[in-house]
Amino acid sequence: MKNEKTVQKKPTLRLTERYIGLMSGTSMDGVDVALCTVDANRCKLVASLEYPFEAKLKEEILMMINGKTTLKQVGELHHRLGLVFSNAVNALLKKEKIKPNAIKAIGSHGQTLWHNPDGEFPFSLQFGDASLIAAKTGIDVVSDFRSKDLALGGQGAPFAPVFHQFLFHDRAKRIGVLNIGGMANLSVLGDELTGFDTGPGNALMDLWVHKHQEVAFDKDGTWAKAGKVDEALLETLLEEPYFAKKAPKSTGRELFNILWLGKILRGHRAVSSENVQATLLALTVESIVREVKRYGVEELLVCGGGVHNNYLMEQLRQADPEVEVQSTDALGVSSEQMEAMIFAWLAYKRVHREEVALSSVTGARRNGVLGSIYAKDN
Repeated sequence: MKNEKTVQKKPTLRLTERYIGLMSGTSMDGVDVALCTVDANRCKLVASLEYPFEAKLKEEILMMINGKTTLKQVGELHHRLGLVFSNAVNALLKKEKIKPNAIKAIGSHGQTLWHNPDGEFPFSLQFGDASLIAAKTGIDVVSDFRSKDLALGGQGAPFAPVFHQFLFHDRAKRIGVLNIGGMANLSVLGDELTGFDTGPGNALMDLWVHKHQEVAFDKDGTWAKAGKVDEALLETLLEEPYFAKKAPKSTGRELFNILWLGKILRGHRAVSSENVQATLLALTVESIVREVKRYGVEELLVCGGGVHNNYLMEQLRQADPEVEVQSTDALGVSSEQMEAMIFAWLAYKRVHREEVALSSVTGARRNGVLGSIYAKDN
């Protein structure tokens, strides 16, 4: 019998590909569009765009979350958000003079309407018709990222920690990466990756300042800074059971909304509106700092819209002076586009059928290949 040599095939070299990530978070300030080059070792931001969110559309979404709705309204909102995301991608392509066939895929998170991972029938609902985005842009779309993790017994969120590990794994100190969007989520990097939502980020402050001053957000935390923290109100806010819950955990506007806040404020009617704003900022800081201390974080890298709230960042630094706090921009990663970049990277992982190592974060039984592909027309 002839000795046969086993011929080993050389591993296929994977070239860098271009992906677009889309993110509209709980703040609903706009759609972040990030064009990235991605390979096995890097995800680099090449170009970006913030596409405006119509105020009327944001109001309709908040009304749907906080009140009654119809199936017709649900279906129409799903379509309308698909159009918004499509227009955002096409605006970036036009701005950068890029043809659709130069993009491997779009990663679209969608707009979260309701997140309920702990109920009898766990689900997480994101709107923004991915088939419509594929048809309107001429690019394959990867979406529906949360369902597989939920099916495997996980929280379906947050996704950020595994991307943060990918970007910052070589830092010497014990690193925490904090994203302050509508909600705030913390990634603690290490041998076992941990990540979870700490609670509200900007959402409650944005709702309160819009109610009283008819502006979208408290620029630089100026109104909060003019007020004084009401300790009794802060103590009541922190009695919310979510804050005492251990990871894995995730949350959203289905809990921290104007109805939740209004119910608590009925017991604190004497607190002035500016003092409520100051206390809401203190709630965000305190709920973050408790977790930073619990996990022994030495360096805190901050991204998301909260980076631009100077008073919020100042309060974070003062709350624990031993922790070094800086924006991810200082390390060459856009604090504004970080979340959109995540979905460009996740699209890359899905296209190449790679599992996302998220189970230690979400509590899923195992890691899975996340997302569904919605094909463009050939």
